[in-house]
Amino acid sequence: MKLTLSSMTKTELAKTLGLKPFQGRQLFQWLHQKRVFDFDAMTNLSKPLRAQLTETASASQLELVEMQESKATGTKKALFRLHDGETVESVLIRDRKRTTICVSSQVGCALKCSFCATGLAGFTRNLTPGEIVEQVLYLLQDEADSDRTPNIVYMGMGEPMRNYDNVMASIRLLMDKDGVGIGARKIIVSTVGEAKEIERFTQEDWQVRLSVSLHAANNELRSTLVPLNRKFPLERLHDVLSGYSAQSGRQLTFEWTMLKGVNDSVECARELVAYAKGLKVSVNLIPWNPVSGLPYHPTHMADCNRFRDILEAGGLKVTVRMEKGQDIDAACGQLSRTHGKA
Repeated sequence: MKLTLSSMTKTELAKTLGLKPFQGRQLFQWLHQKRVFDFDAMTNLSKPLRAQLTETASASQLELVEMQESKATGTKKALFRLHDGETVESVLIRDRKRTTICVSSQVGCALKCSFCATGLAGFTRNLTPGEIVEQVLYLLQDEADSDRTPNIVYMGMGEPMRNYDNVMASIRLLMDKDGVGIGARKIIVSTVGEAKEIERFTQEDWQVRLSVSLHAANNELRSTLVPLNRKFPLERLHDVLSGYSAQSGRQLTFEWTMLKGVNDSVECARELVAYAKGLKVSVNLIPWNPVSGLPYHPTHMADCNRFRDILEAGGLKVTVRMEKGQDIDAACGQLSRTHGKA
C-alpha cells in the first residue's frame, strides 16, 4: 500500500521518506501551498526523488465525484470519494471578499440529530488528517490567488470532537506557514456538546475558536433535537463552556438552526437569553435547508427576525446567516444521499 503524504508534517515527510529537512519542506509546500498533486510537476525535487515518490507514495486521497455551484450565490458543494469508496462533502461559501470552507471530519455521524441529513445513514469511520486537509486544498485550487486566507469551519459531516486527535492534527497542518497558513482565529471547530472533549479543547494553546450547535435551551426540546443532550444535558454543557470562557478568554458561538414551529418561538428566544448569561457568546441563527424525509420546515424570515430582536434586546450579539445553497444540495449529507452513501 502506498504512503499517503497529506497527513504528514514537514518533519514527518522527511523522516518517513529519508529526506533532508529542506526536501521535506519543499514537498510539503508543493502539496499544501501550491496544491500540486502530480509528482512530475514538482520541479525543484530531483528526478530520482520524483520517481521514488511516484512508486511509493500517493499525493492525494480524494477523488471528485460531483461539484454543484449555486447560480444565486456562488456557493460550491463538492462530493469526494475516498480510497475505500466512502464519500464525504465539503462546501465553499463566498460572502463579498470573504471565503469560508466547511469541511467534514467523519464519514457519516453517530449522533442522529433529528434535523440533519448526515445522521440518517449512521456512522462509518473517522477521517484522517490528510482527508480533512485535502478538502480545503481541493476547493482552493480554482480560487483566484489572494492575500486573504479562507475561514475554515469544522461543521460538515460528522462530530469533530469524536475525531479529536485527527481534527487537531489537520488544524496544525492548515496553520503551517509553509502550507495554507491559516490563522488560528479563522478556524472554528463545531460540536453538538461533547463536554469531555470541550474540556480538552480548552487546554489547547492556540486561538482556534469554538462553536456549539445548541438549537434549544431547554433539556426536553434539546434532547429531541440533539440526542447527545441526554448524556451531557444543558447544565453540564454550561459548566464546561463557562470553564472555556474563563480559561481561554475567547468568545464562543451558539449555532441555532431555525425550525418552523419547533424552536423559533418567543419562549425559545427568552430561554436562550437566560442560558447565555455568564458566557462570552454570540449567536448564529441558521435557516434550515430542507431535507427530504425529515419532518421540518424553515422558519419564515419575519419570525427569524423577531427571534433575533429578542436576543439582541437581551444583550446578545446575533448574526442571521443568509441562505446560500437552497438551489443545490447544501445541507450536510444531502449530496451523499443522492449517491447512495453518507
